[in-house]
Amino acid sequence: MQQRPGIQGPPPGCPAHGNPQLYGPQFGSDPDAAYAYLRALGPSAPVDIAPGVEVELVTSYDAALYILQNPASFVRDSRRWNALNEGRVPEDSPALPMMGYRPNALFSDGAAHARLRQAVTDSLATVNELQLVRQTQASADYLISRFSSERLGQAELMAEYAQPLPLLVFSELFGCPPEIGDRVITGITGIFSGTPGADQVLAEALAELIARKRRQPGEDLTTRLMQHSAQLTDEEVLHQLVTLLSGGTTPLAAVIGTTSALMLGEDWQADLPVEDAVNQVLWNYAPIANYAVHYPTHDVELGGRVVKAHDPVVISFAAANTDPRLAEHREQLSAKAHLAFGAGPHACPAKDPAFVIAVTAVESLLNRLPDIEVRAPFKDLSWMPAPWSRSLVALPVRFTPRTIAPANERQTEPQAAAPVAPAASAPRSYAQTVPGAPKSKPGLFSRFLAWTRGE
Repeated sequence: MQQRPGIQGPPPGCPAHGNPQLYGPQFGSDPDAAYAYLRALGPSAPVDIAPGVEVELVTSYDAALYILQNPASFVRDSRRWNALNEGRVPEDSPALPMMGYRPNALFSDGAAHARLRQAVTDSLATVNELQLVRQTQASADYLISRFSSERLGQAELMAEYAQPLPLLVFSELFGCPPEIGDRVITGITGIFSGTPGADQVLAEALAELIARKRRQPGEDLTTRLMQHSAQLTDEEVLHQLVTLLSGGTTPLAAVIGTTSALMLGEDWQADLPVEDAVNQVLWNYAPIANYAVHYPTHDVELGGRVVKAHDPVVISFAAANTDPRLAEHREQLSAKAHLAFGAGPHACPAKDPAFVIAVTAVESLLNRLPDIEVRAPFKDLSWMPAPWSRSLVALPVRFTPRTIAPANERQTEPQAAAPVAPAASAPRSYAQTVPGAPKSKPGLFSRFLAWTRGE
């Protein structure tokens, strides 16, 4: 492979011949080295995002912003994808679940996108921030109560806190009854872990939730999407819910985990507010590292390279946010000028609720376990090798064990995390209401709701 000045050998994941590879343990161990190599090739360069799947990766902040804000020349409908239409993408490619077309706002353009996005943004706008904080605190308290009193002051925060917390919060926002919430969490977790049949579990659970809301509307996101003036079909509602789950859970888990790891490290500035810490993570460890796939409507030139119409162009939010050309004036930029939530017409519609959830989750952890500390230096922690996200594999911690009571049992702070109304009034599961029905083991959401009621 041709060398560039200042680059010592190929970057992690770069084979001797062919495109650099944005997957596998080598890339995951040091993605910044790969981004530095690619920047030397120009504002964009061809990479393999998965075996046999080539994309043009944009590493320049300015080029990324131009593409994100230019929907006339760069569209999101992946049915245009040349290689896929020509049968050049492996049928079992891990890129397909991430890049394949779905009838949601993420993969739509023009009037279709505006209609779907308006329904999502209007529905999210009705979420009460104070109630969202209380929901997040209640979820945090439940998860902390599970690991803080069961073992001798040790836990693994990614699996036991950062990953399940957004799932609990979104299940409440969706207005899920216990048993459906359990299946929603099982389905979306299985999709990200590659469990066969997980997509069907999720689809069936959400379809049942939508049918229930047709009969019994509630004060929740599902009902608001269904009642919006855009008149979404049940299938469209389902796909918008899947998009919210996909974009609002795994990336949030990454932010919560990385922020906690940094703030619990020895080198962290003790008096820096959690809000500032979350913003630093969004700048330096973008949770959605490489995504926002675009398809040029015509041949375009990027830094001297011609990208063919309908070939996929992927935005590297991780590389763009850490673009060295920003170093001179980054201090003058707004703290939220990062691209972690995207930009332009497809910017994340849930960025404000996501920020609230992340900050509240980290604050709750620090407040409930004031002596918590990481058991390994930040530099020694391992990262997931996938190209799409920047997330820790594990976050081992130690602390003094203690008991965390549900909010309705606390005498000293009854208003800090009051029980959320939908949880208290949630319908019982099928096994609880039908005589002779088989009893299934309660899932995470069922156990959480029972805990909030003190059962």
